[in-house]
Amino acid sequence: MSPVVAAIILIAVTVAVSIAVAAWMGALTFTWMGYEELEITSITWTPNSAFTITIDNTGTKDVTINSVKVNHLAATVSSPGLPTVFKTDATEDLSITVTYGYTNGSGYDVAVVTSSGHEFTDHFVGGQNES
Repeated sequence: MSPVVAAIILIAVTVAVSIAVAAWMGALTFTWMGYEELEITSITWTPNSAFTITIDNTGTKDVTINSVKVNHLAATVSSPGLPTVFKTDATEDLSITVTYGYTNGSGYDVAVVTSSGHEFTDHFVGGQNES
């Protein structure tokens, strides 16, 4: 085999392998490198006993919600049972009901905690329904 033909074969193999590696790395980026992003879109207060937060998954991957915190302390979740998986392709926002005695007019930091440890927090005033 001549050196010219061998060089052409080596170049063709190198190009083919580089295209395969680029496609594989691109697939890794889109499937494994997603990010979590939750947004508390509204809160509804039940007089003196509980509140319901509505959450939208605006990230690129499914999120497992492990807990809810109020003013940085774990709160009791009435429904749904936690942990719960919230998918990115869900057709509806997720509503979580938290049993918590609150005071009208007082401020509360409400945080949703995911299985990866991220906390998505928003500030609300007790008794004031917000959307």
